[in-house]
Amino acid sequence: MIEITEIKTKKQLKEFIKFPFNLYKSSENWVPPIIGEELDNFDKSKNPAFNDADAWFFLAYQNQKIVGRVCAIVNWDEVKKQGNRKMRFGWFDLINDQKVCNALLDQVVSIAKEHELEYIEGPAGFSNMDKAGMLLEGFDRIGSMPTNYNYSYYPELIENYGFKKEVDWKEYEIIMPEQVPDKVSKFAGLLLKKYNLRVLDLPNTKTLLPYAEKIFDLMNRSHQHLESFTPIKPYQVEHYKNKYLKFLDPDFVILIADENDELVGFSIIMPSFSKALQKANGKLFPFGFYHLLKAQKSGEKVTLLLIGIAPEYMRKGLTAIIFDQTYKTFVKKGTRVMETNPELETNSQVQALWKDYNPQLIKKWRTYRKYLS
Repeated sequence: MIEITEIKTKKQLKEFIKFPFNLYKSSENWVPPIIGEELDNFDKSKNPAFNDADAWFFLAYQNQKIVGRVCAIVNWDEVKKQGNRKMRFGWFDLINDQKVCNALLDQVVSIAKEHELEYIEGPAGFSNMDKAGMLLEGFDRIGSMPTNYNYSYYPELIENYGFKKEVDWKEYEIIMPEQVPDKVSKFAGLLLKKYNLRVLDLPNTKTLLPYAEKIFDLMNRSHQHLESFTPIKPYQVEHYKNKYLKFLDPDFVILIADENDELVGFSIIMPSFSKALQKANGKLFPFGFYHLLKAQKSGEKVTLLLIGIAPEYMRKGLTAIIFDQTYKTFVKKGTRVMETNPELETNSQVQALWKDYNPQLIKKWRTYRKYLS
């Protein structure tokens, strides 16, 4: 018999967060989160996403043992302002048991119907800054801090429940050349002069922080045409700045400004923290900080976290400037491998960026949809 419990206490919330640590304890590729950061993420007083969203957390028990979890989410911006009457679900993990899957998703369906929503979509988080998608390919490769990892039986369970493909996300691996191609550097130089642009100097994290709002604003403008994109609100910037910027090496952040000092292009690359997070095993103390700081200074393998170009500069070649600066940083840091982070399969503009660099498809995720009528 499967028993479903809605989380009401901090103790239960910790059990919700720690369940995957047990589920994936024999996996070499699952990358654990930091438990304290997950607690903050689910705290309404600390995560401004709750200003626009409601969430319900559930645990599934079998023989008094936790066997699954799910979070049901309503992003009211999507529902009321964008007219998308959908229920999100995320933080979905479970044993290989169809009955457990059905029992958990029944809770999501029930809440969706209670709020007269039309369909359910996921896995997803509160906003676009959270992890999204269910892994379909690449189970044999280590996960990453910005992405979901799951066992290979997940897609079958959810499809048996009636979910269908919404959209796929792809991740590529690129082996970087050892030297900056001359044609890229020359083209980048011409573009900087033609449009009177400059690459901002960021010697340390302190100099990066003042640009956080401009980065998120440009991300909103450059990503607004993508499916399921919900803009980052001004009051959310501080939260995401504190959550992500501490992991960044300013050398891996490329900012391009125009003659009025307005941001027109950016890319954010992050060193791989996968091995460090596995060693930390959810805790910053006593040695978690050490492993993360060590990983932050390593540039052998990196992930392209975000890239954005102002709409008025689209198709004008600004990515050549970003690539030129990125190559120079990679040469200095000894970076040889870059992973692109998940890209929507429909985002042809971004995928076209890699065509000259022999990209290898290494992972694929899928978000699913189920209509309730």
